Amino acid sequence: MTKSIARAKQILAAEAEALLNIPLNGSFEKAVSLLRACKGKVITTGMGKAGHIAQKFASTLCSTGTPACYLHPGESEHGDLGVIAPGDIVVAYSTSGKTRVILEMLRLAGRLGTRAIIGITSHPDSEIRALSTVVIDMGEIREPCSLGLTPTASSLVMLAISDALALVLMEAKGFTRKEYGLRHHGGYLGRISNGRK
Repeated sequence: MTKSIARAKQILAAEAEALLNIPLNGSFEKAVSLLRACKGKVITTGMGKAGHIAQKFASTLCSTGTPACYLHPGESEHGDLGVIAPGDIVVAYSTSGKTRVILEMLRLAGRLGTRAIIGITSHPDSEIRALSTVVIDMGEIREPCSLGLTPTASSLVMLAISDALALVLMEAKGFTRKEYGLRHHGGYLGRISNGRK
């Protein structure tokens, strides 16, 4: 086995361990209930790599029957906060929970009628915890990067939590293959969900 393959296996093992150690509890169930009862749309947000995960979550929600969009926290300072309407739910991603623009956005979102904030974070002293209606804890994560900085394991955990939320929510709503096809008419998935080959 080469040195690079051995190191890659270490990284994969560390990321798999981070996934297996996600401390899911009643907060996850509460988040699903809030999302299911949402009469508006779901607004996802995050900065940097967490922002990419937030964008993917919004896209997955749209495909599976829950209207959603991504709000860049930096752009929210310059008018985009106006996408929030009464009854919407915000899902905020931040490993540290200390990113200034996200915290500011969450503080101001309530003025526009946000129904709830679901925080997805890791650090025990995350400031997002105090601003959230419910917190899904990612657990304490050690990044496998040799510098201990590159957010790979934490991004993977965010992605996995997002996928679990989306699929559990989809199933709770009784979302059907036909409904999926109405929202995803193009490409391979569009063909098979609409009974075409």
